[in-house]
Amino acid sequence: MAEILIVDDDPGVVELLSMYLRKSEFSVRSADSGPACLDAIDKRRPDLILLDIMLPGMDGYEVLQTLKDKHSIPTIFVSARDDEVDPILGLEFGADDYITKPFNPREVVARVKAVLRRSAAAAAEAGTRPLRYPGFELDPDTREVRVKGTEVALTPREFDIVALIAARPRHVFSRPEILQTIWGYDSDYGDYRTVDTHMKRARQKLTQAGMETCVIETVWGTGYRFVVREPQGGSGA
Repeated sequence: MAEILIVDDDPGVVELLSMYLRKSEFSVRSADSGPACLDAIDKRRPDLILLDIMLPGMDGYEVLQTLKDKHSIPTIFVSARDDEVDPILGLEFGADDYITKPFNPREVVARVKAVLRRSAAAAAEAGTRPLRYPGFELDPDTREVRVKGTEVALTPREFDIVALIAARPRHVFSRPEILQTIWGYDSDYGDYRTVDTHMKRARQKLTQAGMETCVIETVWGTGYRFVVREPQGGSGA
């Protein structure tokens, strides 16, 4: 039974979502603020977070920023500010999906199931065996990435993208292919900025950690590929 953590300071919203999620056989916990959310996750890691943006203490963006440095948990943003916030912005912050209030609770349940399916599918796509290249290791089971032995904290989607392309070195993954595989969106719904933003952040983190032999290359006009170079005395060429 997957566990969902609802983070919202509106008791009515929490009650409504909890009822529908439990009917769909999910386990449910709740938190009414950003700090309470972080505390709940430290006590027990949920399988997915429904995270309101307007929260007391810390807003949803701050919560997600804090979380992604320590955990890799699928997250769906929930907000009433549909006229102020670009849904793509929520995705670029690392969320897996975005829902605006008022919402149909059945749709929320459907989105939760879809995100959990995509996370499982992305893990399956990457395979279950750890990937080990010179100076770079990725374990799909523990969802850990290490560069020269040091763990690098990636968001769930950053990890999924890196795992996807690292499983097939030198294969060029197009932006539509990445968008469809990781987010489940086709080009009519999604925005390639999402792919580019997540790839840029993942590449920056890996580069800052000292990844040199393995590189993520941009194939202009197409997409990205993972390249493993033979060590050559640090030439970096």
